[in-house]
Formats: sequence, C-alpha cells, structure tokens
Amino acid sequence: MNTTLEVTGQCHCGAISFTALVDPSKVLVCHCADCQQFSGAPFRAVLPTPAEQVQVSGQPRHYIKVAASGNRRAQAFCPECGTHLYGTEPDQPKTMNLRLGCVKERAQLAPSVQIWGQSAMPWLAQMHGKPVHGQGLASPLMTSAV
Repeated sequence: MNTTLEVTGQCHCGAISFTALVDPSKVLVCHCADCQQFSGAPFRAVLPTPAEQVQVSGQPRHYIKVAASGNRRAQAFCPECGTHLYGTEPDQPKTMNLRLGCVKERAQLAPSVQIWGQSAMPWLAQMHGKPVHGQGLASPLMTSAV
C-alpha cells in the first residue's frame, strides 16, 4: 500500500526550504563510504522522491560527484550553512534523494532498508544498550565520560 505524506524541510540557517510529497516506505539508510564522508557520520538516511513532487525555495549549490560506477550525481547543499539537502541526477533530475536530517517530519520516517552494508561501521550494532543522554555535554553522565 502506497501512502503519501507531505513533508517540509530546510537547511540549518533557513536560506533554503522545500516541501515534498513523499512515500514514507521508501526511507533508507546508506552506509556507503561516500555517504559517510559527505555527511560526516557513519551513515546517511535518505528519502528518494520523484523530482516533480519536490518544490525548493532558495538557491542550493551543487557539487557533481562521479561514483566508482561512473554515475554522476549532483549533491545539493546550502551555500551559506553547508547543510546537505538532496542528491539527484545532474542534468535532468528524476529523483531527489532528500537528506532526512533536514526534513522536519524525520521522526515519523523510519528507514525500511539499509544499503551498502559492507561499508557499515562494525560498531553500530554495539550501540544498542549504550547510555543515551537526553541532552548534550551538560548531562552529568556525559561530563564524567569525557
């Protein structure tokens, strides 16, 4: 059953925003080395969406990445704050892979699949059961751990 959800998002500084009609069942986590490096994190959550279902306000910059396969991908980001917004085909965008971190409704969008598992950080499975602090460095448990 395909269900659609309207989502909104923006970069960290608010210079670029978007709305999109998405299929929540399409959310995925990518563990490839490119996603790790681009995001500065062990993986990136992505929401593939048909380009015609996304409206962008503002002017993102694009960086063209050539993958090992030879495929060219435009990586869109805010030129002011650097927030990664989406990836797409550089010439005629068909699918915009929205970066889940800048989607306001991200808590409602649980990934349904993981890809490039061969590149996944081996310690991710060990995170379950580790202490989770409600906030950052001000947490008493966090200050004792640093």
